[in-house]
Amino acid sequence: MFKKPLAVAAIALLAGAAQAGNPLFKDKFTADPAALSDNGRVYLYVGRDEAPVDGKDYVMKEWLVYSSCDMKNWKAHGSPLNALTFGWAKKDAWAADITKRNGKYYFYSTVEHNSIPGKAIGVAVSDSPTGPFKDARGSAIITNDMTRETDISWDDIDPTVFIDDNGQAYLYWGNQVLKYIKLKPNMIEADGPIHTVAVPHFTEAAYLHKRKDTYYLSWSREFPEETAYSTGPSATGPWTYRGVIMSKNAVVKTIHHAIIEHNGKSYIFYHNDKLPTGGEYRRSAAVEELHYNPDGTIRFIPQTAEGPAANASPGCQD
Repeated sequence: MFKKPLAVAAIALLAGAAQAGNPLFKDKFTADPAALSDNGRVYLYVGRDEAPVDGKDYVMKEWLVYSSCDMKNWKAHGSPLNALTFGWAKKDAWAADITKRNGKYYFYSTVEHNSIPGKAIGVAVSDSPTGPFKDARGSAIITNDMTRETDISWDDIDPTVFIDDNGQAYLYWGNQVLKYIKLKPNMIEADGPIHTVAVPHFTEAAYLHKRKDTYYLSWSREFPEETAYSTGPSATGPWTYRGVIMSKNAVVKTIHHAIIEHNGKSYIFYHNDKLPTGGEYRRSAAVEELHYNPDGTIRFIPQTAEGPAANASPGCQD
């Protein structure tokens, strides 16, 4: 009669231990991570994959947000917004990125436009990192008819936002062709024309960050994708290619990443296919610590089941 309680306890113990490793979330399929370190806490935003086991396409209706004080234990905060938060959109809560400016949180996201064919980029705003977010401008900031470099309908996806030390903000995005604009201080309008950037074998999922005096532009290259990066002296280059820092996944062809610094350490979030029944349209968010070499280059990053060691923020409480 003691077998059943002991089995239940063992399962609970294993579930608790698993929660501290990769993939980060065991009860849902999550993809395209975007991350923000804010006031001692890390916030992680993911698209929710809802495709069935035998699905043949992405089913993504909403974004989810989680937070952590120690990079090990994650608290779920539900859905801060969905694709229809944008009244001009009709579906597809695809990849996004977030930043904070003047006490407000700006969330740049990929959706399908309801009247202009193709993917578009919207921006939502909130007074809280956990939302709720609302459409910041009532229209897309980027639509498919604004870019003519390719004839595909999904070349305007995967936004990443970066605010430089002088206050100038940039929005990078693209599939097959990498593009960027400067943003006005209000964070919801372009300040000047769309520019294109040539980096080797660019596929999608650009990310821009800075460490010390060096700017790092990373992206998913080729297909199936691996993560590569370049360095430069400014937020717009010129860019020097440095190589691959994360290998392609075994099953899922994408690997979309985000890089943050938190509590004195650097981290890279990405997605893989490691949950049971995971795959191309059922992905799982994960995280690793990212290390720099003495010359500022990034060390190659293996994917692990353990993830990074705990890194608790003083005063942060769940």
